[in-house]
Amino acid sequence: MRSQILMPVFFLIGLTLGLSGKLSSYTPPAEWTTYALYAMILLSGISIGIDKKSWEVFKNLNLKVLLVPVAIIIGSLGGAALTSFVLPSLKLREILAVGAGLGYYSLSSIVISELHGEALALVALLSNLSREIITIVLAPVMVTYFGKLSAIASGGATSMDTTLPVIIKFTGKDYAVISVVSGVILTIVVPFVVTFILTIGA
Repeated sequence: MRSQILMPVFFLIGLTLGLSGKLSSYTPPAEWTTYALYAMILLSGISIGIDKKSWEVFKNLNLKVLLVPVAIIIGSLGGAALTSFVLPSLKLREILAVGAGLGYYSLSSIVISELHGEALALVALLSNLSREIITIVLAPVMVTYFGKLSAIASGGATSMDTTLPVIIKFTGKDYAVISVVSGVILTIVVPFVVTFILTIGA
């Protein structure tokens, strides 16, 4: 839970500093966001490539497992689209971009900040961070009432790392492979899907 606690803590610290007015004369260079985006994508690729266990899982992969991340993407975007009826202040494209973060709050918020703006990036950060926290807290409830795949779907891209322990705890080790494969695939596609949504028709 440490990362889930530290993330909002650092956000609140930054928000407090911004509201204090002490940093009003300092504006970070715009290039910093771009460099942070490149660094996040690089580190994401390294973390996936260096994880030998993940690649061993792919070698013995049942193609039916691929339906899980596909269903998660469709479900996440579909669910996000439904919220457009209660969030008229946001365009459908913006809402879909937030939903396309698939729980990967750090990378998706940076991509959105670069392509659209900081306001929507903040929405993406809080939305996808909430998705991870909800998965950790409510995984047993999801598994009980909606089946074992529901916890993996809720975790999204985080089902390969931060939410994996709680998913295994309440679904069993048999679902660990599905969780890792789904998380890896979703982690890879997040920057591409978010970028596609924000650039098409822009």
